[in-house]
Amino acid sequence: MIIQKTSNSRIGEFDPENIGFGTAFIDHMIVCEYENGKWGEVRLMPYGPLPFTPAMMGVNYGQACFEGMKAYKDKDGEVYLFRPEKNFERINKSAKRLAMPEITEEMFIGGLKALVDMDRNWIPYGEGKSLYIRPLIFATEEALKARIANKYMFAIVATPVQSYYTEPVSVKISDFYSRAASGGVGSAKAAGNYAASFYPTKLAAEEGYEQIIWTDDATHKYFEESGTMNVFVRINDTIYTPPTSEKILDGVTRDSFLQLAKHRGIDVKVEPVEVAKVLEAHSKEELIEVWGVGTAVVTSVFKAIGYKDQKLTLPELSEEESFALTLKKALVDIQTNKAEDPFGWRVKVEKHILETA
Repeated sequence: MIIQKTSNSRIGEFDPENIGFGTAFIDHMIVCEYENGKWGEVRLMPYGPLPFTPAMMGVNYGQACFEGMKAYKDKDGEVYLFRPEKNFERINKSAKRLAMPEITEEMFIGGLKALVDMDRNWIPYGEGKSLYIRPLIFATEEALKARIANKYMFAIVATPVQSYYTEPVSVKISDFYSRAASGGVGSAKAAGNYAASFYPTKLAAEEGYEQIIWTDDATHKYFEESGTMNVFVRINDTIYTPPTSEKILDGVTRDSFLQLAKHRGIDVKVEPVEVAKVLEAHSKEELIEVWGVGTAVVTSVFKAIGYKDQKLTLPELSEEESFALTLKKALVDIQTNKAEDPFGWRVKVEKHILETA
C-alpha cells in the first residue's frame, strides 16, 4: 500500500456535536485503479477531487456499485468495524453482475482498516454516532461506447454521521412503481437502483410520506423492500420478512436482525409478505409494527402505512414492547462494544503507526 498522509488536516473544522449525514468527509481516502486486466497498487491519499471527464463510462453507462458500512468508537476510544467480510462478499457479487472486475480481500479489508486507523480521530463517540464508510467500484474509461469498460477505480471514502431518522416515519405502499424486476440488478448495490427510486419517492413525499414500500413488479401483491431498506412486519408476536432474491438486496443489517431475533427466541418467518395479509392483520388489530433496516438507518420504525386512499396508523410502542427497538438496541450494543458479541461480528481496528510513503 502506498501511503500519502495529508499535510493539511481538516479535523479542527469538525464539530462532533453538530453532525449532518454524508456531507463532511474525513482527511483521507483509498484509491486503486484497474487497467490492462489487473488492479494496481492501493493508495491511501488525501481526500479530494479526481481527474475525470463527462465521457467517463461509469457516468454514461452506469457501471457503478457501492457498499455502505460503519465504524464505531467505544467509551475507551477503541474502534470497531461490523461484519466487513459480508460487505466484501457483496461488493464482488455486485461487481460481477455489472460485468466489472472483482477486488481482493486485501484491497477491501486492508484498505478499510488502514483508512479507519489513519483517521480514527474523525470517528465520533455517542448515541447514534459513527463513521459511515462508502467503498465503491466504477468505470473510469473515457469512451462513448456502450460496452464493458476497460478501466475502473476502487475507492473508499468516509463521513462522520449521526442517526439518519430520529422519529418514526410514514410510508406508502407502491401499487405501480417497483424497485427492481426479475432478471434485473435488484440484488446488486448498483448505483442506478437508487437513481430509479428517487422519482417515485418524490411523488410519495408530495402525499406526505417519507418513504415507499416497494412491491413486486409483476403483481404488486407482495412486499419487497422499503426505500433503501429491507422490510420487517410483526403480526402478533411473529416477525415476517421477504426472502432475498434477484430483486431483494441481501442486507447485512437484515441478516443480523434475523440472527438476533432467533437468538432471543422470537418467532421469525422468512417468506413472501402479502400486502393483503398486512392489511387484514391491521383490520384485526394484529399488525403490531412494521419497520425497515439498513446500515445508514439501523432501524426506521413506521408510524403509518398508506395504501391507495387508505392511511393505516400503527400502534405506538415502548422500547420494551417493540421488537424493532429491542433488536436495534441489541445490535447497536454489539457494534459499539457495550455488550458481548456471541456471533463474532465485531472486528477491532488495531492502532498502527502509518508512515508516509
